[in-house]
Amino acid sequence: MQSIDLNQFGLSEEELFSRVDHNELDSEKIMAPRYSYWNSVFRVFFRKKLNIALLSILALILAFAYIYPLFAEYDKFGNLLDASAKHLSPSAAIKKFGFSIHWILGTGAAGQSTFDAIWFGSRISISLAMVCGVINLTIGVIMGAIWGFSKKIDIVMMEVYNILANVPYILIVAVLVMILTSSFWTLVLAMTITGWLGIAYFIRTQVVIIRNREYNLASRCLGTPLLKIAMRNILPFMTSVIVTLAATEIPSYISMEVFLGFIGMGLSEMSLGRLIYEAESAMVTPGWEFEFWSPVVIASIITVVLYVVGQNLADASDPRTHM
Repeated sequence: MQSIDLNQFGLSEEELFSRVDHNELDSEKIMAPRYSYWNSVFRVFFRKKLNIALLSILALILAFAYIYPLFAEYDKFGNLLDASAKHLSPSAAIKKFGFSIHWILGTGAAGQSTFDAIWFGSRISISLAMVCGVINLTIGVIMGAIWGFSKKIDIVMMEVYNILANVPYILIVAVLVMILTSSFWTLVLAMTITGWLGIAYFIRTQVVIIRNREYNLASRCLGTPLLKIAMRNILPFMTSVIVTLAATEIPSYISMEVFLGFIGMGLSEMSLGRLIYEAESAMVTPGWEFEFWSPVVIASIITVVLYVVGQNLADASDPRTHM
């Protein structure tokens, strides 16, 4: 056995063999890495390269929708008196006006830039979807949590839901748009007056499943207010469910606006739906197809990207994926 020279450590005998104090509180501490829920969510989300690519596309879309119009001098009727500027294909528009990003998608019925029109319209459509999404999700989630936890409220809300849920949602929206002026806030009102009800019912179903768990029963026995139980004990456990709802709801409002615009009941302002409606005849006219298909493609890309990003974020929000 090889002996060890303690002098090589440069310490005295007292320092080498000092007594270590025993602390019972320290001995019971569990050493574990600090866990941050949202750090784990974003770590799981950005682990997939597809999500990074989709976010890049979404950032580009939002930049063109909200930043590009600030610098583009767009005038729909600027070339109205020039008959040779109307219904031009991309190559013909570039040949006439010179190469510019404004003319890469050709011109419309008034000689306006189709590219500029799309992004001015996208700003309105995306803003409408975001406003409707925030209102419906906020009301729906809060009402759904209370609805599912209170049996008295459940009796009343189930009757309301059974009546309104059997009326087609598109019919309610269309009637309100016809009665009121076809404006941005009119469409917001039409889409949110009953749009939150389906979300509330879905949240109610989820709450019913977990409302009688031990910690909720203990809170009720201690006299904790119903709203506080719903906001503190229930909703934090439903983050992934709420994100999933947002992923489906926000793109659906863009689709709804485009559909209403296509049938002539959409916004009076220039939106994606309005652009598609005005270019409807160009769909079957040779050489004019870019006027119709350009806003259709952009609207499709926006809805698909928003949906996929939302679904992947919802999956990452599930704590079971953080292992």
